Amino acid sequence: MALITWQESYSVKVRKFDDEHKKLISLINQLHDAMLVGKGGQVIGTILQSLIEYTSTHFASEEAMLKLHGYPDFERQKKEHNLLVLQVLDIQKNIKSGKVPLSQEMMKFLKDWLQNHIQGEDKKYGPFLNAKGFV
Repeated sequence: MALITWQESYSVKVRKFDDEHKKLISLINQLHDAMLVGKGGQVIGTILQSLIEYTSTHFASEEAMLKLHGYPDFERQKKEHNLLVLQVLDIQKNIKSGKVPLSQEMMKFLKDWLQNHIQGEDKKYGPFLNAKGFV
């Protein structure tokens, strides 16, 4: 059962970034599904690492595009990205060390952050990039 289901309301109206957001949702759902069937411990390391790597790739892609085109809220976007990366790396460290297992609370954090970030900060750059010819 998916933790997050893509909805058109998540669209930033830039296909490249919508596709990347869908991939992030898919990775979070894979992690959630594995946890629900008791296989979180078997695959958590691999999926969490994939999520971290893909998140970094996505953030770099967004940031490069926004910086190149002079997005006025670039620094705020970058700051939010950096904060999430630090938080997820901390989660990964705690799970690897055995201090904290993957939990519903962590999954809720990932879900809420992604949904809030897409519908908040990311939605703001859509019209800006659309005006530059990106759809």
